[in-house]
Amino acid sequence: MGAMRAVAQRVTEAAVTVDGETVGKITGPGLCVLVGVTHDDTPEKAAQLARKLWSLRILPDERSCSDIDAPLLVVSQFTLYGDARKGRRPTWNAAAPGPVAEPLVDEVVARLRELGATVETGRFGASMKVSLVNDGPFTVVLEI
Repeated sequence: MGAMRAVAQRVTEAAVTVDGETVGKITGPGLCVLVGVTHDDTPEKAAQLARKLWSLRILPDERSCSDIDAPLLVVSQFTLYGDARKGRRPTWNAAAPGPVAEPLVDEVVARLRELGATVETGRFGASMKVSLVNDGPFTVVLEI
């Protein structure tokens, strides 16, 4: 059974641009979160991931986003399920297709907002440029 996967980076700032237009931007402390979805992920897993991200104590002084109302920038990232164990070209077989993945990434965002989070996002399926200042650097890989 697969797991919803996320890479959470503690940032002082982060932004996503598409075709030169800024579509999402936060000023930290906060989290830039790359979210990958596999075939058997569910809305329940998305809700669990949202709760984990909201309460994860990786901001300065061991605080969480919920402690200091820190913003999150959530970006869909199917390449988190790339498998490069064989050969030189990764395969993406474990990544869920867009019609499955997009609603689940949206669910993570919706659940974070229900918890009271300020959330900015990328644009699903677009060619995005993500810029950030990783504070630490501090990066955690989560699987729910």
